[in-house]
Amino acid sequence: MHDARLTIDPAFRVAPVRRRTFGAFVEHLGRCVYTGVYEPGHPSADEDGFRRDVLDLTRELGVSTVRYPGGNFVSGYRWEDGIGPKENRPRRLDLAWHSTETNEVGVDEFVRWCRKAEVEPMMALNLGTRGIAEALDLLEYCNHPSGTALSDLRVAHGAEEPHAIRMWCLGNEMDGPWQTGHKTALEYGRLAAETARAMRMVDPGLELVACGSSGSTMPTFGAWEATVLEETYDVVDLISCHAYYEEKDGDLGSFLACSTDMEYFIRSVVATADHVGARLKSRKRIDVSFDEWNVWYLSRFQAAEPPRDWPVAPPLLEDHYHLADAVALGGLLITLLRNSDRVTAASLAQLVNVIAPIMTEPGGRAWRQTTFHPFAQASRYAAGDVLRVEPVSPLYETAEYGEVPLLHAVATRSDDGVTIFAVNRATDGPLSLELDARGLRITSATTLTDPDVYARNTADDPDRVAPRPNENVEQDPMRVLLPPVSWNVIHLS
Repeated sequence: MHDARLTIDPAFRVAPVRRRTFGAFVEHLGRCVYTGVYEPGHPSADEDGFRRDVLDLTRELGVSTVRYPGGNFVSGYRWEDGIGPKENRPRRLDLAWHSTETNEVGVDEFVRWCRKAEVEPMMALNLGTRGIAEALDLLEYCNHPSGTALSDLRVAHGAEEPHAIRMWCLGNEMDGPWQTGHKTALEYGRLAAETARAMRMVDPGLELVACGSSGSTMPTFGAWEATVLEETYDVVDLISCHAYYEEKDGDLGSFLACSTDMEYFIRSVVATADHVGARLKSRKRIDVSFDEWNVWYLSRFQAAEPPRDWPVAPPLLEDHYHLADAVALGGLLITLLRNSDRVTAASLAQLVNVIAPIMTEPGGRAWRQTTFHPFAQASRYAAGDVLRVEPVSPLYETAEYGEVPLLHAVATRSDDGVTIFAVNRATDGPLSLELDARGLRITSATTLTDPDVYARNTADDPDRVAPRPNENVEQDPMRVLLPPVSWNVIHLS
């Protein structure tokens, strides 16, 4: 048994809860689009070919924004391929994932799906093989009301009203040598700056995201952000971070503490951005869009045989998540919320089938992976203001991050009361959490746990790992027992 304490004080306000923290990501990769969000022959398919079961789960997940169409895919994408009559759309080789892209789903279908899913579209631009002119063309097609060649083309394709996309990513992971059209920081920074300036000539109110580093272990990390922001500081609003985590060589303790790296990543990027702002003598503040993050067993993908042909929507990156993955993901969510003063947007990568909280069978069932639940609960219950909490917790030693606390937590406060999101990283026993909440009392609590930390949900057993009431709160209104390796949501009023 471990003991920890937590103080909740409304004065310890960090920032408002950002709804865009709960964004997701749909890329033309594997089965994310085809047999994921879109499957015309499926029993649940609607008149546009979208799976209603996936739409229902997306709304239940509480997704706020969806980034599209990539990802690595976007750096070779010709957006014009995905508009107009489907029978006339060309099939293309996708170099990023060694697949054939049919272009049955394009920008108009994506926006239509977003409206049905009740999410905000977030569009990524190809700055790998294309540039300023193509970005302006897509912006005109999407957002201009009518009366020009491209806006009238959109109207002719059935979208009379503008798509009104506000948030645009200026490329994707351009620091990565795996990226089609990979560039140096200076090359990318100049292109991103000129693209942003041109786009703002069309609409000054757009929100633009510059590419930051693809990970904190990149050899150019830090220097990349500094160079890119020196070129783009006055014309962008956010800079991106991307990070993926996995359990390596059975080191569960380090894996459960992976949010330590995310915290370092965010603070480093914020410090770099503020340093550039100070050098430029700017009063503007650049925020962070953490628009790719998740648990991803990348080492398995890298060890797999590459495809020998060019299949359509092959099953790629279909990680099947267990309890420990969900708890690690919960810790990452807590870190994003704790940094809501500077992380104002984020995208869980991805939404369906591809390292995703939602899994589907072609022609068959859809179900919630273990990672679905922390995201859905945080999106549902995080409201009002984020409160900073500094737990008094036992520490444990990790091979990767040194000493870290067993308890990782954050709280939010709204008119309905206070909600605490907490992860117990201990593998050897429960953690007794005592609360000092300034007169508030625990009213209910749920826990996501299982005796087997590697328990998974499947189509046949979709609720093996799911949030369940934590009954011990009835014994003490100011103390709750958190099971080992668990994600917990505690409500106070």
